[in-house]
Amino acid sequence: MKSIIKKINIRSSVTVMIIGLTLSVSSCKKFTDLVPNNSFAEETAFTTPDRVAQAVNGVYSAAQAGAYTDGSNRGYPFGAANTEQQDARGEDVIAVPSFYLITYETTNATNSPNGTAMWETLYALINRANVVIEGVQGALANGVISADLAKQYEGEARFLRALAHHELLIHYARPYGHTSGATHPGVPYRTTPVNTPERVTQNLSQGRNTVKECYDKIIEDLTYSENSLPATYSTANLKITHATKGAAIALKTRIYLHMNNWSKVIEEGNKIVSSTAPFKSSVGSYELAGSPDAPFSQNYGTNESVFSIENNTNRNSGTNGAISTMYSKTPGRGLIAISPIIWNTASWKPNDLRRSLLATNDGRAYFSNKYRDPATFTDANPIIRYSEVLLNLAEALARTNSLDLRALALLNAVRNRAVTTVADQYTIANFVTPNSLIQAILDERRIEFLAEGHRWGDIHRLATDPVFSTGGIPAKVSFANTTFASWNSSTPYAGSRSVAAIPYADYRFVWPIPLSETTNNPTLKAQQNPTW
Repeated sequence: MKSIIKKINIRSSVTVMIIGLTLSVSSCKKFTDLVPNNSFAEETAFTTPDRVAQAVNGVYSAAQAGAYTDGSNRGYPFGAANTEQQDARGEDVIAVPSFYLITYETTNATNSPNGTAMWETLYALINRANVVIEGVQGALANGVISADLAKQYEGEARFLRALAHHELLIHYARPYGHTSGATHPGVPYRTTPVNTPERVTQNLSQGRNTVKECYDKIIEDLTYSENSLPATYSTANLKITHATKGAAIALKTRIYLHMNNWSKVIEEGNKIVSSTAPFKSSVGSYELAGSPDAPFSQNYGTNESVFSIENNTNRNSGTNGAISTMYSKTPGRGLIAISPIIWNTASWKPNDLRRSLLATNDGRAYFSNKYRDPATFTDANPIIRYSEVLLNLAEALARTNSLDLRALALLNAVRNRAVTTVADQYTIANFVTPNSLIQAILDERRIEFLAEGHRWGDIHRLATDPVFSTGGIPAKVSFANTTFASWNSSTPYAGSRSVAAIPYADYRFVWPIPLSETTNNPTLKAQQNPTW
């Protein structure tokens, strides 16, 4: 292994994937693993049921925290960073100088730490998943584990592999609708572990799959997961922090939404959403919590949480990365504020309970109150909530059927637990055209998922929408140009948006493949995103 690493610069993603291999079954010197610190070589990692289980847990560990460019734990890719980076790419938060300004102002370069760390840790996660898939298949062939357990473990690894590849697509590739048939460049979809010199060579020669090929492979992985994973686990927090059948289906509704495949969103959504209110799921017992506050105040404690990434007191993203300290003010650092653009929007009613329950202020600005533990950083990072599934399904129904009543009911199920004034609640009479209902669903997504890292995904997928296009990256508010009076829920924001919009056609809409990759990978160097 050392001889392989010596041949390649230490920051290249292929090398990072090799490093991910050795860590997947070993303790990490930088920080405490979420799993017991038993260390053993790959050759013996899949020789006992306990070691196989620990190797699988190592994939979740890689999802929670890969090494940042300086070797520290800042929650890359999914412990915290995906949420923070996606929000900072949009206009509904403000980067309070200067922690997220490169992402917020889109001044990144090929060697920017955020883009580099995201690429490297996502591919390290993918490699861990691939190592485990191959190792589990070997353990099954050698009689170490049962066929059912092998399918479950592979399903868990393929779920995380799919999640990681999609995160890469929305940062480093144009959206599915960019070309007819999505034939434009995506990212390399890696399904083989990098653990021999021959495989290093193979990976260096693998170019970018098309976006369609990537999405097809994501669906393939998630369908395997759906058919292989249990509906739930007996341990309480594993029901949320480990992949399940319902989580695979829920993620498929998101993926098909990005593909503009409304009929498939509906097909998948109907598997876990009942036909009528209160829209409980027969798979995984998912349901909306009674209060919009509950999924956050109870952390892992409600049936609304479909899949979250665990953080705990021993392994978390710390003061330089944890979602609680980034989004919270006093005692958090408050480096990501709520923007008056969304706070003042007319679609967010002044008496909406999400204003009082899920936001707070320090007399200077408003901040999210979704993450409550800036002292020990144990807040779970919510990757998928059931409310997302309901709104994914609502949008697909509204785009398919004129003024669809079920779409309205799904929208109201999410919205009315926060909008309790009857006069402010929607009826079908509020919508003159089908597009007005779709717009209301899109507006609700911005409010419901504020500070959960969904805004960039919607900007990305809607950029090519013929009716609801975001036009690119919207203009944003500079924190320096605000006062506390800028936040006024009764008046739409009319102040300065000095962070200029970036049109969709601009090369900066997508991130570059990092320099650490292109320096050592001639194939991807030749396939760099244009102008970068």
